[in-house]
Amino acid sequence: MAIATVNPATGETLKTFDALNAGEIEDRLVRADQAFQIHRGTSFARRAELLHRAADLLEADQDGVARTLTTEMGKPLVQARAEAAKCVKAMRWYADHAEALLADERPDPADVRDSGAVRAVVRYRPLGTILAVMPWNFPLWQVVRFAAPALMAGNTGLLKHASNVPQTALYLEELFRRAGYPDGCFQTLLIGSGAVEEVLRDPRIAAATLTGSEPAGRSVAAVAGDEIKKTVLELGGSDPYVVLPSADLDKAARVGVTARVQNNGQSCIAAKRFIVHEDVHDAFAERFTAGMAALTVGDPMDEATDVGPLASEQGRSDLEELVDDAVHQGARALCGGRRPPDHRAGWFYEPTVLAGITPSMRIHHEEAFGPVATLYRVADLDEAIELANDTPFGLSSNAWTRDAVEQERLARDLQAGGVYFNGMTASHPGMPFGGAKRSGYGRELSGHGMREFCNMTTLWYGPED
Repeated sequence: MAIATVNPATGETLKTFDALNAGEIEDRLVRADQAFQIHRGTSFARRAELLHRAADLLEADQDGVARTLTTEMGKPLVQARAEAAKCVKAMRWYADHAEALLADERPDPADVRDSGAVRAVVRYRPLGTILAVMPWNFPLWQVVRFAAPALMAGNTGLLKHASNVPQTALYLEELFRRAGYPDGCFQTLLIGSGAVEEVLRDPRIAAATLTGSEPAGRSVAAVAGDEIKKTVLELGGSDPYVVLPSADLDKAARVGVTARVQNNGQSCIAAKRFIVHEDVHDAFAERFTAGMAALTVGDPMDEATDVGPLASEQGRSDLEELVDDAVHQGARALCGGRRPPDHRAGWFYEPTVLAGITPSMRIHHEEAFGPVATLYRVADLDEAIELANDTPFGLSSNAWTRDAVEQERLARDLQAGGVYFNGMTASHPGMPFGGAKRSGYGRELSGHGMREFCNMTTLWYGPED
């Protein structure tokens, strides 16, 4: 893929960028390593000051950077502003909480006395330069949720962003520079995916984090494993949205529409498979389908637009193949199922609800990355859980029930990194985020995510006499 800004609402190439050559990549590696030697020694107070300054700058830039996000990957402008605001909040949260999250841990002296120690301390120290391979769907948030904790821990960062959001990637580098971080502390690498392996193998790269597709995660993990380097992977998802008889159906349907089409349906944690108990299936389906059909598809710069274009022509083609395969095998499109007839340019697709899904259909097992929901009818909780787990992914899940016994059963048996009851899956800096199975490993956000890229060091003190 060329490194270029291509407006997905029109298909027009607006700006192209040259990939860095070997010498330019080397220069950035040198600067990142030099910056680490400085940044690792700064106090938490100084790191917090810098991150707060970056947050203030992003807040001031919110409208402009939101327009860049919308131009590069097509999300509705309202959602782009919200993404920028979410980043501001997360940066401030880490600036205020990092020192406590990485505070020294002191085991009870009685617990270490048998080792001959008079005291012991566990200290979290930064690893070095972290390579971040990030996707286009949340071009700011995906980066900030890595960068804020990594920088607060004393690490430095190199960002290999998706090739279709280069202006957002360059903005992020400039943002941290303007905030006053040491030269080289956070840099963007404008490189293609083929150049990632050589960078990852460089000894100055301490670890890597990737959010993206399963093939991309497998590739990065293989190289990092060969180099014995730590990785955190957040990969695909096909999240279930379970609706049981005690649910508030009006709210479940309304939230379900948002959960499916947020970010034009291009979110790993978007609800994708709607699994509904037969006692409330028809009532939910009617409400949910009506909500999906009522959405406004159009220019993402228009404040009234609910769903903009998919980010790429290939992405729309992939989605169409999944829908066409399902319909060919007998699935029914309760709404949508095609390109909007009034949009000749751009990569638009109608919000779609498919019923009658069977295991032979590709969409039953593959992630639909766009505004397409699959609807299932189940007889009881056991069948709902079995179907929810019938996927190679396990990122997150949603469950609508007011029954405490059902909630506990779902919390125990759903194979996912999170279970959200009576609400929509969302990421927050105070809660760990990540998946199970082929959705990846490791955690982002919270203290758990922050410690992923720290050296947990045991300090042992013997008697001084």
